[in-house]
Amino acid sequence: MNLLWLQSAGCGGCTMSLLCAEDPNVLDLLDSAGIRLLWHPALSQETGAEVRALLERIEAGEVALDILCVEGAVLRGPNGTGRFQMLAGTGRSNLDWVQSLAEKAGHVVAVGSCAAFGGVSSAGDNLTDAVGLQYEGKHAGGVLSSDFRGRSGLPVVNVAGCPTHPGWVTETLLMLAAGTLGPEGLDALSRPLFFTETLAHHACPKNEFYEYKASAMKLSQQGCLMEHLGCVGTQAAADCNIRTWNGEGSCTRAGYPCINCTAPEFEEPRHAFTETPKFAGIPVGLPTDMPKAWFMALASLSKAATPPRISANATADRILVPPRPKAPKS
Repeated sequence: MNLLWLQSAGCGGCTMSLLCAEDPNVLDLLDSAGIRLLWHPALSQETGAEVRALLERIEAGEVALDILCVEGAVLRGPNGTGRFQMLAGTGRSNLDWVQSLAEKAGHVVAVGSCAAFGGVSSAGDNLTDAVGLQYEGKHAGGVLSSDFRGRSGLPVVNVAGCPTHPGWVTETLLMLAAGTLGPEGLDALSRPLFFTETLAHHACPKNEFYEYKASAMKLSQQGCLMEHLGCVGTQAAADCNIRTWNGEGSCTRAGYPCINCTAPEFEEPRHAFTETPKFAGIPVGLPTDMPKAWFMALASLSKAATPPRISANATADRILVPPRPKAPKS
C-alpha cells in the first residue's frame, strides 16, 4: 500500500511523537506491513521538483494512493482561498491539494486533533480559518464534506490526540493495511475504538486518591487532580494510562491533569486547564455516565471513609505514609 503524509498547520508534534515508536521503529513497522511511504516532508529525501512530480502523478492517477495522512489543521483563509498556506513551488494552496488528493485516496487519516477537529491551530479568534479534515470542532464538515468517503468507503479516520500516541497511529495504519478497520471499528467521531473505548482514567496511578476523593491542592502533590486542578480523565476517551507513552509515561503519571486532548474543542475549555469549574462547590464536569446526585452521595461517603494514610499523602509532594500490612492476629 502506498502512503502519502502531508503536514499542514500545526507544530509537527505528531510526527515527533510517531518517531518514538519502538520495537520496531515506525519505518521498519511500515515496511514489514507492506506499506510504502511515498513521501513525508520530515522523513523523506525527496524535495522540490521530485515532490511536485510525485503529487502530480498521484493526482493524475498514475500512482495509486492507498492512504493519505494529514497532520495539522488545514487553513481555509483568507476568504476560503486557502492561500494563507501554499504548497511551495506548486502555485496551489495546501487546502486545494488536500481536497484533490483525498478524492484519489483509498483511506484518509487525520493524524492528531488539529487535523481531526481543528485543535490548537483553530483556537482563539482563528484568523486563518483553521479547520479539521471532516470536522470543524464538534460539527461535522470541514475541508471535506460530512458525507465524504474514501475509496474504501470509510470516512476520515480521526486519530486524535495532542500529540497523538505513536501506537494509535501505527495500529491504525496496520489495521487499514490488513483491511480489518471498518465502520464498526470507529466511534461517533470516527476515532478508532481500539483506543477510545476506554478512559484516560482507567489505570491512572491516582485512582486510589480518586476513590476516596482525596484531592491535591497543588500540581506538585500526590492526590487526585479532578476536584481542584482540572483533570477530566474520567471523561476522556483514550487509553493513555493503559498504553503508556515510551513504556511508562502519561499526563497524570507526570502529575499533570488530563485535558481530554482527543476530543473536539478541548483547546477552548473556557477556563484554565488546571482549574476545575464548580457550581455550589460541585465540579461541573462530572465523570462519564455519573448522575450528579450519585456523585455527591459517593463523594460524601468516600471523604468520610478516607484512611489517614491517603489523606496525608494526597496533599504531600511525596509518599509520607506508606501502606503497612495488618498486624498478625494473636
